[in-house]
Amino acid sequence: MITKLNVTSIFVLDKDEALDFYVGKLGLEKGNDVQQGAYRWLTVRVPGGGTEIQLEEPGPPLHDDATAEQLRALIAKGAMTGLVLNTDDVRALFETLKARGFTDFTQEPTDHFYGTDMGLRDPSGNAIRILQQG
Repeated sequence: MITKLNVTSIFVLDKDEALDFYVGKLGLEKGNDVQQGAYRWLTVRVPGGGTEIQLEEPGPPLHDDATAEQLRALIAKGAMTGLVLNTDDVRALFETLKARGFTDFTQEPTDHFYGTDMGLRDPSGNAIRILQQG
């Protein structure tokens, strides 16, 4: 029986840039950062633990050069997977991100029947929704 989700992955164009964004701007914490030969296993997570998000660049050992190039083009368009994160105060987080110089919002905090959320993109183009449940 499966008991929990341990790691999920998103594709990024640059692991260091993604790490800086997720930790330095969004406030997540670095999980694992392990070098295995030419491969770097890099994860972030909500502070305190839980499911980790693997920051994965297209390329070896998972993809050949042609596939990696196609994936990079899709990532940059925002056409790949995204994330939904929860917060206690989405409006305060919005103001904090703006104060940190972040500008790539796709939607300011908006009230819905399920709560209040906002949209943004990470430096690679991945869509992120941040939700304060009502």
